[in-house]
Amino acid sequence: MTVVLAIFAVVTTMAVPHLIRQNAGHQVRLAAAETVTILRRARANATRLNVKVGVKFVITEDQIAYYRMYQDSDGDGVRSKDILAGIDTPLGPLRRMAHLGHRVGFGFPPGEAPRDPGNPKRRLHRLQDPIRFNRSDIASFGPMGTATPGSLYLTDHRDYLVVVRLVGLSGRVRTLIYDRKEESWR
Repeated sequence: MTVVLAIFAVVTTMAVPHLIRQNAGHQVRLAAAETVTILRRARANATRLNVKVGVKFVITEDQIAYYRMYQDSDGDGVRSKDILAGIDTPLGPLRRMAHLGHRVGFGFPPGEAPRDPGNPKRRLHRLQDPIRFNRSDIASFGPMGTATPGSLYLTDHRDYLVVVRLVGLSGRVRTLIYDRKEESWR
């Protein structure tokens, strides 16, 4: 019985770290899928309502992520200053993102900067800014389904990194996973 328990302890000790890493990767992929769904819903709202619609992402000090959709009310696109002034109106309440929180969030894992998914010869800079839609944290969609190009980087704050990329003219959303060993996106 002691030998069986010792073997079980050794196997468990070897398997648990692998399971924890595997779970972390799963959690990051779930957060990416949720982000894709939010962006697609905003695009659908823009075409359905025939107005520009933006999604503003908000991260609290305790790393909880929220989002809210807004419609452009003055014809200049959804802008942060118009949101603050009450010009661009919300299309619903502030919603908490279910799969982003203490273990998974917008950001980058520690260590060397990853390669730029748009130009793999370069490394990413501005690692303090994981939500990149030009100079804004707002993903914007036009009534014809077009979008402001940009990227949202999601991580488990240890090993995993996923980018959700929004392609401008088509408004399509792509998800890429970073392989740290190969230093490439797939």
